[in-house]
Amino acid sequence: MATVYEDSLPQHHEATQNEKLVIAASSLGTVFEWYDFYLYGLLATYISQQFFSGVNETTGFIFALAAFAAGFAVRPFGALVFGRIGDLVGRKNTFLVTMGIMGLSTFAVGLLPSYASIGIAAPIILLIMRLLQGLALGGEYGGAATYVAEHAPNNKRGLYTSWIQTTATLGLFAALLVVIGIRLAMGEESFASWGWRLPFLISIVLLAVSMWIRLQLNESPVFKKMKEEGKTSKAPLTEAFGQWSNLRWVLIALFGAVAGQAVVWYCGQFYALFFLEKTLKVDGATANILIAIALALATPFFVIFGWLSDKIGRKPIILGGCFLAAIAYFPLYGALTGAANPALAHAQAAAPITVSVNQEECSFQFDPVGRNKFDSTSCDIAKAWLAKAGVDYHNAEGAVGAAAQVRVGDTLLTAPDPKALSGEALTTAIAGFQGEMKAALADAGYPAKADDAQMNKVAVVAILWALAMLVTMVYGPIAAMLVELFPSRIRYTSMSLPYHIGNGWFGGFLPTTAFAMVAATGNIYYGLWYPVVIAALTVVVGLLFLPETFRRKIED
Repeated sequence: MATVYEDSLPQHHEATQNEKLVIAASSLGTVFEWYDFYLYGLLATYISQQFFSGVNETTGFIFALAAFAAGFAVRPFGALVFGRIGDLVGRKNTFLVTMGIMGLSTFAVGLLPSYASIGIAAPIILLIMRLLQGLALGGEYGGAATYVAEHAPNNKRGLYTSWIQTTATLGLFAALLVVIGIRLAMGEESFASWGWRLPFLISIVLLAVSMWIRLQLNESPVFKKMKEEGKTSKAPLTEAFGQWSNLRWVLIALFGAVAGQAVVWYCGQFYALFFLEKTLKVDGATANILIAIALALATPFFVIFGWLSDKIGRKPIILGGCFLAAIAYFPLYGALTGAANPALAHAQAAAPITVSVNQEECSFQFDPVGRNKFDSTSCDIAKAWLAKAGVDYHNAEGAVGAAAQVRVGDTLLTAPDPKALSGEALTTAIAGFQGEMKAALADAGYPAKADDAQMNKVAVVAILWALAMLVTMVYGPIAAMLVELFPSRIRYTSMSLPYHIGNGWFGGFLPTTAFAMVAATGNIYYGLWYPVVIAALTVVVGLLFLPETFRRKIED
């Protein structure tokens, strides 16, 4: 572990204006990589239509989110591969390679034929591109954060690395602006048909610019000194994870900081966007604009909290953000419903929906093979339609063998029973039931989509800003803390793995997991339990085991 420094000791170098410009160039390159990576998340609805059209709509969207999460699933493996290379041959050349892989994979998505053109090969190739993106990003972040921290003065690491922390949000913000601009310029119909490809294709220009920027960089002074002295690690993976003295800090970093940071990040930005579009039925362009405004207002606080962590420490800010998220998510998302779609909030309160059925007859409303039409029981028929409609409902235990009954306010409807009907009669009955459900929801005031005129956009932006502020608290100081936890000879490898397990697995799977939880229970807020529990766990583990690191030297 790194040693503690005293104010009287000299800093490892004096940061010059040129070095600050080099750090800025590193950050700009990282913005591009995040732009590439998050385009997919922003366009998940269109990708679902283009590449997963062979399955039902609800399953298709969850599959699209799962493919989005697949890029996160392999990030820890990218961390191992590129982290090892970064500790062996240097920081600069490693993240040049990761950028090239990321950019070319993103460009290829824009050229990929749809499911209608080449069938099952389309989603398979799409998945391969996502896996390559994930591998590249797994090697990118650790290199950029380590590179910047090793250029920074001892008393400004939080401030300097916080600029790297802004890159994820700035990359998302850039992707939002590109998507919004193209959608508004060409219209929704053309964008849904082929215009969604343009943001991917544009990335080839950004790749060329970013590669040129990265080529101007010098190697990290800490790595150069370590290499000159012959102190680089010859087996960074073995040193980082094969020795308990270092492995325990990897585990503490993961469960005591990064896991909570990850779920707060994705719940505060991506899940909020998906929730607005899929659950609250806000127009996609409007949702993107509202998120973009909130991010623009919150982004400076990455740097503010990074700077503050140099004064009071990393631990209280990161754990404080996790604690606030754990207690605030349910009220914030409830308020978001009322502000973004007040008619929906009123209908939920005035005419709640209840499904009465023997729960043993109900399937889990997510089909892993994409072929289940959920029509084998009356429960499945009722819940499949409600899941597709995205409305909130409660479950009540019904009599064994009885058909499912759906109560919408004072209206009671009985779902068709496949045990009593079959063939064309069942098909006709299901269509009739769905029509009755649609009419009952309309009569009860459930809107087909959010009314832009009724939406309190100022309140929506304020709530989204509050969610984003929690993100800045947990994310602003995290890079500096991870760099300070590990010795320089194995720093790239050691910090990359917990970061990408946390953000790749705990965070990256959040949208998929949360929406599957909602589909299974009918409660539109049930998916929030996932980030709430993980954030609370991080607070407990962090308080017990995570050390404060902001006064450590990092040259050792």
